Amino acid sequence: MSNQSSVKQFVLMGFSDDPDLQMLHSMMFLIVYVTALTGNCLIIIAVATDHHLHDPMYFFLVNLSILDICSISTTVPKSIAVSLTNSKRISFAGCVTQIFLMITFVGGELALLTIMAYDRYVAICHPLQYKLMMNWNACVQMVAISFICNLINGVLQTSMTFRLNFCMSNAIGQYFCDIPQLQKISCTDTKINQMLIFVSGFILDSFIFTSVFASYACIFSTMMKMPTVKSRHKVFYTCTPHLTVFSLFMTTAVFSYVRPKSLSTPSMDLLSAVLYTTLPPILNPIIYSFRNKDLQKTLIKMLKRKNKFHSTTA
Repeated sequence: MSNQSSVKQFVLMGFSDDPDLQMLHSMMFLIVYVTALTGNCLIIIAVATDHHLHDPMYFFLVNLSILDICSISTTVPKSIAVSLTNSKRISFAGCVTQIFLMITFVGGELALLTIMAYDRYVAICHPLQYKLMMNWNACVQMVAISFICNLINGVLQTSMTFRLNFCMSNAIGQYFCDIPQLQKISCTDTKINQMLIFVSGFILDSFIFTSVFASYACIFSTMMKMPTVKSRHKVFYTCTPHLTVFSLFMTTAVFSYVRPKSLSTPSMDLLSAVLYTTLPPILNPIIYSFRNKDLQKTLIKMLKRKNKFHSTTA
């Protein structure tokens, strides 16, 4: 990344120049950000304080919440600051950092969702071996390996992106630094970069879809062999949150990066980016809270203790 060309900073052109619309945008994003932080922090605190939730499923859920906080914090606060200060500039180093962190955190979320599918598979299809197969060493190792792999991928994708020259324009048609938008304003041939993204994305997506599909094929096969409706309902109820979160994440990601060019207009690019970067961090804790009775009980206890503390001190 020694070749930074003539561009020393970029301009984020995602939202309107109208002051009223900028204020509306900053307020909406502030609500979104606070909601995401609150929901994910509640999940983390609930799991940390309740020893009944100290098992692999909730360990992975805490890591997912941490990544949700990190990913939304990479883009939304800067966008709020841009709207409030009316200064749309982001430094070259800031853009590099944003790209690297987004790739690392989003890749980490995908890896965790894949691991969580495997966790459900072991719990339902091999319940007697669950504690042996999903011991704490194995869980920590899986999370660590996924994090290291995504760090390497982040370095590779970021270094390839910023080897491009940006000598004609520095205006990014988005509210954060995004690889496709940077390729659009580059005055260098981006075929190699696009091929790298396509190949790595194809390999990664194929592995993820195959792993998740195989896990749930085994889960549903085992579920259909269960003797009682209550048992089948319990399995389905346990798997629904993960399937919903995974579907939400993949739908927004595919819509952002794999939709046809006929749908790639500036307004559509902006809408898809907002959905992709803000919806999963907001909805993930809500989905898991509404569909998990143990987590609900812990959250209710936390709220009751808080209300009791306030009433005592009042």
